[in-house]
Amino acid sequence: MNYWLIKSEPNTYSYDDLVKLGRDHWDGVRNYQARNNLKSMVPGDLALFYHSVNEKAVVGIAECVSEYYPDPTIDDDRWVVVDFVPKQKLKNPITLEEIKKTDLLSDMVLLKNSRLSVQPVRKEEFDLIIKMSESK
Repeated sequence: MNYWLIKSEPNTYSYDDLVKLGRDHWDGVRNYQARNNLKSMVPGDLALFYHSVNEKAVVGIAECVSEYYPDPTIDDDRWVVVDFVPKQKLKNPITLEEIKKTDLLSDMVLLKNSRLSVQPVRKEEFDLIIKMSESK
């Protein structure tokens, strides 16, 4: 199993939107590195759902439930999507500031390449963020 972080502006598409839909594809990725990360996902992979812009916090966990396929929102075969289902809303959101202040998270891609919308997360980082959410 692999772990990821997916970013979305909550006023455009929030974790609650995914919960309401129950299943949805992750579209709109127009960065080759982020696209390649989508192509690396397999069913069962887990992703931290990060609200960007104003909130700047990890708010939930989504599970990948499909292999990648062409992005249905654009007529360009370079871009792909995967399907996600909501897995769990975090007990407490973990903010970017909290991540920055946690030494064990200092190597996260989120801190090194903050604009990347789909990024890998190490299992240790994933587990620590969940633990931080539960112990707040």
